Amino acid sequence: MFKLKCDDFLIYDEATGTYSMSPEQQVRDETEKNSWKSAGWTILKDWRLYAMLIPMVLVYFLWKYMPMYELMACFKNPAYGDESGKVASYTWAGFDFFKELFTDKTNSPLFWRAFRNTFTTAFYGLLFGFPMPIILALFFNEVRSNIARSIMQVCVYLPKFLSTVIVTSLVLVLFRSNVEGSVGIVSKVFQAFGADPTLVNGGLVYTTKYYRAIYIITDLWEHAGYDSIVFFAAVIAVSPTSYEAAQIDGAGKMAQMRYVVIPSILSTVVIMLIMKIGSLLSVGYEKIYLLLGDGQGAGGNWEVADTVSTLANRWTGTHKSMGTAAEMLNNLIGMILVIGANKIARKASDVSLY
Repeated sequence: MFKLKCDDFLIYDEATGTYSMSPEQQVRDETEKNSWKSAGWTILKDWRLYAMLIPMVLVYFLWKYMPMYELMACFKNPAYGDESGKVASYTWAGFDFFKELFTDKTNSPLFWRAFRNTFTTAFYGLLFGFPMPIILALFFNEVRSNIARSIMQVCVYLPKFLSTVIVTSLVLVLFRSNVEGSVGIVSKVFQAFGADPTLVNGGLVYTTKYYRAIYIITDLWEHAGYDSIVFFAAVIAVSPTSYEAAQIDGAGKMAQMRYVVIPSILSTVVIMLIMKIGSLLSVGYEKIYLLLGDGQGAGGNWEVADTVSTLANRWTGTHKSMGTAAEMLNNLIGMILVIGANKIARKASDVSLY
């Protein structure tokens, strides 16, 4: 630690041999002394705005921070005969369960298969799902009729407000097989174009060949419209003078998108991409279980459908510590992806999340 001297912040008067404080330093000291008072006065003046933060703070505390206590389970071994399920009663195990994920001949192949499926499913979702909201936002910007644009926006936003149960039920009805009763509409289309009858009769959702495509397409239908709101807000914020300058230079619609709109929303695209990468490995188990049941009747399809979340959910029922360790490792890899994507974005475009 360095030592401060009077000469660093005081002015020495050689005539009188005394030190005095500069006006700028006096203002800085006065500001530091009254910083808490100023912050308190600001909160008091805008107390209504801060009161609106209370529900969000409570939600984050109760559903985001309090559950972190359970993460200790991945470092502890359940006590023999303990049926309370309290992590505090577990005995310390260190990194034994993480080692088991890498070395155990039974659990390690299951975990890495689930991790591979999670990454593959999430990667395809990012590859096809991230550009679609941007395309929709650019499309909405070109629709001149406010009524027509509003109707189309409502139509593409609506699937987001449907529950996962409704979405999966729709998928199962559309891809229904002969075994389940009447053939679904999409299955009939596949039959008309000469698809393998054994695949159609067994159910396209339960086939390894088509399951991942069905999952990605339905996920895209469900989220693309709602995700386009952010990009559409960025597009309509582009100054009209930029379009007028491009038109004077002879730029058409495609040239305006390429040289005016896309560069203007690039910072928003980068930030949203980093956030999307942050949730890259967060493939939930709800939709998968609703599509495939408990996995017992999915046959070979479970080889591509099983993800870290579904595996951890099954392990949690029999061995809570192993399931928690799998989720923890998956989240750590996701955090590394976010940090790496943020650094690359900062060096490539000077735009970053933090």
